[in-house]
Amino acid sequence: MSRIKTTFAKLKQQGRKALIPFITAGDPKPDATLGYMHALVEAGADIIELGVPFSDPMADGPVIQKACERALLHGTRLIDVLGMVAEFRKTNDTTPVVLMGYLNPVEALGYENFVNEAAKAGLDGALIVDLPPEEAAEFSALLTAQEMDSIFLLAPTTTLERAKKICAATTGYLYYVSLKGVTGSATLDVAAVAEKLKVFAGITDLPLAVGFGIRDGATAAALGAVSDGVIVGSALVGKIAELEAEPEKIAPAMSKVLNEMRQALDKLPG
Repeated sequence: MSRIKTTFAKLKQQGRKALIPFITAGDPKPDATLGYMHALVEAGADIIELGVPFSDPMADGPVIQKACERALLHGTRLIDVLGMVAEFRKTNDTTPVVLMGYLNPVEALGYENFVNEAAKAGLDGALIVDLPPEEAAEFSALLTAQEMDSIFLLAPTTTLERAKKICAATTGYLYYVSLKGVTGSATLDVAAVAEKLKVFAGITDLPLAVGFGIRDGATAAALGAVSDGVIVGSALVGKIAELEAEPEKIAPAMSKVLNEMRQALDKLPG
C-alpha cells in the first residue's frame, strides 16, 4: 500500500480529516524549502503538495504566480525539486509528498526519466494540471509501475460522465477544485461543494480532498466537514511573500496558519 493510501486509511480509522498544504518548491529560495516541509509536518500536515515552478502557471492566481517567479529567479528546476524530496526522505519516511505542476517540465525531462528519478527520490504521486486523463495513459502507467499515484482534478463544471473517466484514471485521492477560477479566489459556497462531492462519492471510493478558497480554520472546518481532506496553498504561500525580507519568520507564520486549520479539523465529529 502506498504512503498516500496508508495515510488516508489511518485517518479514516481515526475519524480525522487530511490536511494537505501546498508550497512552491524553491520559494523564496531553494535552500528554504526543506525546512518548510518539515515545519508543515510538525504543524499538522498529513500530505505535502510541492509545486514545481513554471513560467506560465495558468491555473494559479497572483499569489502562486509570484511564488513561481521567485523560485525561477533562483533557477529552480524540476530535477532540483526532486532533490528536495530526496533530502526530505532522509529524515521523514512516512509523510506522502505529491508534486503538483504543469506538463512542460515533465516532458522536457522525459516521462521515463522523471518517473525513475521521482521513484529514487521517494515521491508518492503527481498531479499534472494540464495533463487530462485521456492523454495520461503512458505517464500514469509509468507511475503505477513505480508504486506512485496519479492524481487528477475535479471541478464544479465536471459532468458526471467525465467525472467517471477521471475517477477511473485516478489513484491516491481526487483533488476537487471548490471554485470556478484560479487559486486564491475568495468566494466559497460550502453547500454547493457538499452537493457536488455527494455526487462524486457515489461513483468512487477514492478520498475526495478540496482545494481553493481555504484561508483559515473556519473555512478548513467548513470544507473538511463535507470532504475527506482540505488542501491549502495561497494562505501559506502568501506568508512567504509577506515575510520575504524577514525569512526567519516565514516557517513560524506558515505553521501558525496550518496549526489553526489542524485544530479546527480535529474538532469535527469523527
